[in-house]
Amino acid sequence: MTASNVLKPHPPEFQRFLYASVGHDRKGRTVTVLSALARLDLDPWKETADLVALGRDTAATRLGLLLAKFRDVPALASNPGPVVQHLSLLLPAPPQHQALATAASSAANSLPQSTALIWTILAFLFVLLQFLFTGTLGVGE
Repeated sequence: MTASNVLKPHPPEFQRFLYASVGHDRKGRTVTVLSALARLDLDPWKETADLVALGRDTAATRLGLLLAKFRDVPALASNPGPVVQHLSLLLPAPPQHQALATAASSAANSLPQSTALIWTILAFLFVLLQFLFTGTLGVGE
């Protein structure tokens, strides 16, 4: 894993879709796909990866069903079709070898992997320090 994956664990191909507007809420604030999915208690990046894997037509249908549950944008409730069609065009093309879907799913797993690496390094340093200070690796002499 590269350092850039740690700082930006989500696929950059998803940004155009996730940061696109779905409309304005009742207070006049712009609501993005990311915030709409989050308000529906969904993981926006996982949901986007799932939509990409479905292909455009099926993704548009699924996205329409998801946004139909979203009541914070009044204009979306009255006519979601054009918004859903526009948003489905912003989805990245389905990956040839599932590399994009793998990248999205591994993004969720990157934190545990880096945590395991940190613990491994700390354990090694502890054993090394024990050896340096006591001259032995085990308990008792």
